[in-house]
Amino acid sequence: MDLPILCPVCRGALTYASPSFRCERGHTFDRSRRGYTNLLTGKAAGQHGDNAEMILARRAFLDGGSYAPLRDALCGAVRLRFPDGGVLLDAGCGECYYTDGVMTALSDRHPTGVGIDISREALRYAGVRPSVKNGTLSLFVAGVYDMPLPDGSVDAVLNCFAPLATEEYLRVLKPGGTLHLAIPAEDHLWELKEVLYDTPYQNQVADFSLPGFDTPTVQPIRTVFTLHGQKEIGHLFAMTPYYYRTPKGGRARLASLDRLSVRAAFYLLSYRKAREISPLTDGENCSTINVS
Repeated sequence: MDLPILCPVCRGALTYASPSFRCERGHTFDRSRRGYTNLLTGKAAGQHGDNAEMILARRAFLDGGSYAPLRDALCGAVRLRFPDGGVLLDAGCGECYYTDGVMTALSDRHPTGVGIDISREALRYAGVRPSVKNGTLSLFVAGVYDMPLPDGSVDAVLNCFAPLATEEYLRVLKPGGTLHLAIPAEDHLWELKEVLYDTPYQNQVADFSLPGFDTPTVQPIRTVFTLHGQKEIGHLFAMTPYYYRTPKGGRARLASLDRLSVRAAFYLLSYRKAREISPLTDGENCSTINVS
């Protein structure tokens, strides 16, 4: 297993000899039976990320195919510039619905895949994906703002609704490497919001520019899907941030439905690392374009 992974303790190269990753200084990290390796240390080891309820709901919803148009578009966008034998990084991979789809689409180019997420629960379920099972995608519990990868080691970065760590993307990407960012559009899940809130609101989407990257290619993606029964409706609701801030009246209205048609609206933004990169200023590491 030849991966560009660094030891979180000493930043030396990790090599894999089943069942562990180990650096030259002897720091060792075991690969779990679920297929992931926990690289969190010290205070960071207490971080958990998404809870099991949200993860299970998201997995059930995504595997139902309602967001397949976004995954298909992402696969096509990554293929455009991905080199043979390249390294793909999903920074905030969750259950790897999108990661596994892209790895499958790139299979003829023999990619090495790395999935990073702060949630061990998410990676437990990601371990069942085919690309993890066949050894082409490796999973690590780690934070996206301090990723265990060397400078200039990655050909393409994926971010599907995860925290935006622009400075780290620039650090790990090779010259000319690509970043593919999926964000909700203004009216994403509008019909769900109409049920939940007396006064529904649109998502705020800011300027798409990111420091250190060329002007992105912007691909709007729109689809409508229908959920049948409270189980399917509940999966969508529980995977959104609305689950934690919806008043009782909205919850009651949603619980009364046995069918709900909803629009999904996204922007898929594909960036290329600029040839000449200006230093980031304070506050530019996180961007407001990644809305909920």
